[in-house]
Amino acid sequence: MADEEAGKEGEKKIVHVYPLVKHSDMNEEMRIEAIELSITACEKYSSNYEHAAKIIKENMDKKFGIYWHVVVGEGFGFEVSYETENILYLFFAGNLAIVLWKCS
Repeated sequence: MADEEAGKEGEKKIVHVYPLVKHSDMNEEMRIEAIELSITACEKYSSNYEHAAKIIKENMDKKFGIYWHVVVGEGFGFEVSYETENILYLFFAGNLAIVLWKCS
């Protein structure tokens, strides 16, 4: 029992400082643009996820057409319907999740 507790204390939590893409079916160009846009917005508005999501959505609507939806936050689950080749789910700065999808 004591050995198990000592092992747990020695474990370190891994925090990713780079974007960790969990799922995407976007083409390469769109995915890179969406990742860069998401990271920039989340770094700029790190204390206001709602504003970061709004900035990401507005820019995606301008660049890739309307009907984009964005969720930015920690500790949430999701299930969405989306257009094929138009979803991105990634983590940034540890446990900050970002989901972008297009559904018209």
